[in-house]
Amino acid sequence: MGSNRAWRTLPVVATVVVEVMLKPEIHDPQGEAIASACHRLGFGQVLGVRQGKRFEVELGEPADEAALARVAELADELLANPVIEEFSVHPA
Repeated sequence: MGSNRAWRTLPVVATVVVEVMLKPEIHDPQGEAIASACHRLGFGQVLGVRQGKRFEVELGEPADEAALARVAELADELLANPVIEEFSVHPA
């Protein structure tokens, strides 16, 4: 038998991923330290490492083109330093 209670509509929650990396021409001492540790641990096939950041932004709306553009604005203004970093934005 079915219940008489009405189903509540769940809010839309979309996750957008922002990946931030140093620009290729920017020196990455942390990446170099990680690569060096890889070699000490026996992973000699590692040629280089670049260190970055990943942000997962939850939205109360679908991750459509307009929402992705707004998250890109957020990344440009808050999450990344555009002088030395570049970023990408994509749905999770």
